[in-house]
Amino acid sequence: MSSKNSETPLKDRIDWVTVIVPFLAILALCVCFILMPDASKSVLDTIRFILGDTFGLFYLAVGLFVFLLSLYLAFSRFGTIRLGKPDEKPKYPLFVWASMMFTSGLAADILFYSFCEWILYANDPHIAELGSMQTWSSTYPLFHWGPIPWAFYLVLAVSFGFMLHVRGCHKQKYSEACRALLGNKVDGISGKLIDLLALFALLAGTTTTFALATPLMSQVLTTLFHLPSSKWITIAILGVTCVFYTYALLHGMKGISLLAKSCMYLFFALLAYVLFLGGETRYILETGFAAVGNLAQNFLGLATFTDPQRTTSFPQTWTIFYWAYWMVWCVASPFFIGSISRGRTVRQTILGGYACCVSATCLSFIILGNYSLGLQVSGKLDVMAIYAAGNDLYTTIISIIQTLPLAPLVLVLLIVAMVAFYATSFDSIALVASSYTYRQITGDEEPHNAVKAFWAIMLILLPMALVFSDSSMANLQSVSIIAAFPVAFVILLIIASFLKDASDYLKS
Repeated sequence: MSSKNSETPLKDRIDWVTVIVPFLAILALCVCFILMPDASKSVLDTIRFILGDTFGLFYLAVGLFVFLLSLYLAFSRFGTIRLGKPDEKPKYPLFVWASMMFTSGLAADILFYSFCEWILYANDPHIAELGSMQTWSSTYPLFHWGPIPWAFYLVLAVSFGFMLHVRGCHKQKYSEACRALLGNKVDGISGKLIDLLALFALLAGTTTTFALATPLMSQVLTTLFHLPSSKWITIAILGVTCVFYTYALLHGMKGISLLAKSCMYLFFALLAYVLFLGGETRYILETGFAAVGNLAQNFLGLATFTDPQRTTSFPQTWTIFYWAYWMVWCVASPFFIGSISRGRTVRQTILGGYACCVSATCLSFIILGNYSLGLQVSGKLDVMAIYAAGNDLYTTIISIIQTLPLAPLVLVLLIVAMVAFYATSFDSIALVASSYTYRQITGDEEPHNAVKAFWAIMLILLPMALVFSDSSMANLQSVSIIAAFPVAFVILLIIASFLKDASDYLKS
């Protein structure tokens, strides 16, 4: 930390506009959701439909472009750029780096959807058009959580890593990553709008992810201890998660890296238990192997399928939703990945990210998803009937887990792993948000503990408040999709700025 920064009072170093405005916007939305839930939902659904149906091609095109660009960056001259000094060694060992990278984003959602995503596709008319449920309901989860979503993270991670570790930028903001293209305009209203949009998307995306998997943890507890279902159980889970990630956050990167490694051990323990003791080992491995091959063979077709006649609206319902969801999370996770990738080249960051993160994601879907699919096709458990009977995905997942030997032990392992995943995700978000709210901060400087504690608490308060309004959770999912539309343009700006700046760097 520079002596100038050391002497400046903390309150004068904070960019208060980027702290206050996004929270006022989110709180205003919450008030609308709670006081006028039906009207708010109607407006958001209309906007979401317009963006997804009319401009859906834009989301798909951006996704494919970013993926192809990631390969170009990795194998071109850009891949030789080291995120740091030319002779600098990686800051973190491979396993620690990979663990923090995987757990910094949607790891808890990956674990949740791994059990049940195929169920959402199984009866879709588009699956029937393509072929069998066996083939395609095991393939689409690998596509929706595979290379294209991770490409968003990895391309932006090297852009931010270049900004932080090569150019030595003292502002860790979205707008600053556009400086090579926009010049001094990033210091004015244009830059401020980009930063406000980014923080708004971060807050909306953070709350959205809790809407997906937190109820599963609550249901696990009610099943284990035979408790009546209560929103206070969800509140308690959020509170415990907050304690874990705040403790790790206040202990800096050492605490975050330790928690991330612990997460991965829990994660692999769960996968190994289901794979080897669930009784479906052969089916899991063979179905997974076939799904990977099917994805490789049909990747471009899946990435460009738009259903122009709207015979099923499958891409509008699913693919566009996932691309938008990952784009909203591009505010936090890539910044964090870029910051921990110091000492690695662009090629190592991108290819290492694919090798570690995509493989871990696909492994989760192959093992957990194909276990439950195997129960369905073998007749051991009619999973689809349980879901079709009006039960939610959480009840269905509990039913799936109860077919495993020592099911209560698996439920305990699941909830501990999910709490740990949430804690590590929120560590990275809170750290990025803390750095984001400084007027200036170097790449090596950690935000003040008071700032980190503020964000650690504030990021958990909004999901806690929204637990008491179920419709608000669904509405904020739409907010995330809507927020992704302008964020996509900012992502393209950042990429163009990085290419220009990195080209100049290579010429120098």
